Amino acid sequence: MHCPFCRHPDSRVVDSRTSDDGATIRRRRQCPNCSRRFSTSETASLSVVKRSGVSEPFSRAKVISGVRKACQGRPVSDDQLALLAQRVEEDIRSSGIAEIDAHQVGLSILQPLQELDLVAYLRFASVYQGFDSLEDFEAAIARLRTAVADGTAAPAAPSA
Repeated sequence: MHCPFCRHPDSRVVDSRTSDDGATIRRRRQCPNCSRRFSTSETASLSVVKRSGVSEPFSRAKVISGVRKACQGRPVSDDQLALLAQRVEEDIRSSGIAEIDAHQVGLSILQPLQELDLVAYLRFASVYQGFDSLEDFEAAIARLRTAVADGTAAPAAPSA
């Protein structure tokens, strides 16, 4: 790490702290040449590879935007969507993979969305699991009914 003041090619770490729920490390450094102190911030990059092959940084906002469409008309708040996006990002980061396929991001949204709202889950799953027929919807609904009966899925909230 070059000193931003004298451009000396080395520095000493004086203090390290995590921030942003552990996603960022803030380091306080000191230059051995000029003795001035400065801070650095380190984050692990997470890239999403789209179908076209283009790679772009992971965006919670894009997760929220996609899920918001499935939640249209459902009793789901913006705070709940933000928490869902955070959970998806944490799940992807915990896998240790720095570059993930966009389709895999969509699939990783399914479980938290199922726990949030079953109707929104079905809407979203119909796209990411490629439902082609009514039988696909019927099979998914049957699995959800079994999960609700077993207590592994939350029942759908009533429509307003």
